[in-house]
Amino acid sequence: MKKIHLLILKAFIRPFIVTFLIVMFVLLMLFLWKYIDDLIGKGFEWYTILQLMLYASATNVAMALPLSVLLSSIMTYGTLGENYELVAIKAAGVSLSRALYPMVIVVAMLSIGAFVFSDYMLPVANLKFYSLLYDVRKQKSASLIKVNVFNNSFPGYSIRVGGKDAEDRILYNIMIYEKSATYNTNNVIFAKQGEMFKSPDNKYLVLKLRDGIRYEEAASNQGGYNVRQTFTRFRFKETSQKLSLAGFTLNHTPQAEFKGAFQMMSSKQLLDTFAVVKKTTDRSVTQNFAMITPYSRYFTMPHKATATKPKKLTSPRILSAFKIDDQIVALTNANAEVNSIKDIVKNRADAYREQKNVLRRYLVEYQKKFTLSAACLVLFLIGAPLGAIIRKGGLGLPVVISVVFFLIYYIISTIGEKSAKDGGLSPVMGTWIAIFVLMPIGLFLSYKAANDSVLFDIELYKRFFTDLFKRFKATQKPEIKV
Repeated sequence: MKKIHLLILKAFIRPFIVTFLIVMFVLLMLFLWKYIDDLIGKGFEWYTILQLMLYASATNVAMALPLSVLLSSIMTYGTLGENYELVAIKAAGVSLSRALYPMVIVVAMLSIGAFVFSDYMLPVANLKFYSLLYDVRKQKSASLIKVNVFNNSFPGYSIRVGGKDAEDRILYNIMIYEKSATYNTNNVIFAKQGEMFKSPDNKYLVLKLRDGIRYEEAASNQGGYNVRQTFTRFRFKETSQKLSLAGFTLNHTPQAEFKGAFQMMSSKQLLDTFAVVKKTTDRSVTQNFAMITPYSRYFTMPHKATATKPKKLTSPRILSAFKIDDQIVALTNANAEVNSIKDIVKNRADAYREQKNVLRRYLVEYQKKFTLSAACLVLFLIGAPLGAIIRKGGLGLPVVISVVFFLIYYIISTIGEKSAKDGGLSPVMGTWIAIFVLMPIGLFLSYKAANDSVLFDIELYKRFFTDLFKRFKATQKPEIKV
């Protein structure tokens, strides 16, 4: 028995590792394709790109792990069925459920590891990934100066060059507009040639200009009596212009600014934050009555009885008992009270709906900590009997079937999660609906595989429809010709 279990485990581990690495590679390529414009041409160091790719790979585990379990289980049992190894195992008196026993233990351990990863490691990976991605996308392009284009990358400067050499070091026909925000003046520099290089500390870009003219505008030195500005022109053989590179270096934003996001919290932090937000929401609801009370005349009337005798109404309609002027005043006051209460209630209702959305997000993220583990178990429950039924190994038919089932799982889970966030479904139902839909399918396939069902035998369906067509043709009565 132990040899059979060891054989099945060896047959599962290799495809699982290979498929997991392939899926992670495909998802990483999708990530690079999505953010290629934010990474190319900004002069990042190689370790920055590698660090971002590692964090992105960690965030893709939640999608890669269930798909790998599904694909590898189909490949494992499909290969065993194709090589008649499952037939030999059954001939030895070992049932399919007994043959699944070691795999169930392995997948259960993977599910426990998936929960630990999603609860402890994934929030840290999300925090580092999104904070680094934010800094990367915020950084400006490393292509500092382009030819025949006014480059406004440097604050306070607009630079245009007519040409550059092959090494992007020597510049020709340089034009620099300098805007002084302090004195509200404009300075212009023209130079025939220049050299561009960075300072030793990489904090400044130095432009060493040759054979040029500098035009300067300055405020009048004669006070308010003469508003005319002074205009100065300088000719130079060689001068230098320093431009700050603060916007072109990767500045790391403190990660504490991102810790309040849902994806950066563990299950315990989600529950604690949910309790705090819910307590605040409930307190705001109890304060609604106290806030609208001062705007209602019914609650501001004196409670002590007055000496005047109440007037008896002569009509069942209250307003008809008053004069026209009193009716207008009463309706005006009532309309003002209603509008005031309506404005207060509307703002409070909008804030309440926003807080309820936040509460639902906390519950959705909390439930997602467990759905990854459940997805691994359910997809294995589908993949293993499905491989035993189709009896096809390799990367052909198993890949097609696994992709179809995974797309079903992914689409249902995405729709359910979105509905839960919008309030159409409860957070529990929205996050677990894909599991609830696929679980019966897995149990049905397990039953069919245990009973040696030929569920995907094309010849069986062909014979069925052929017999059905013959029966239909035999039931038709022949036409009687007169």
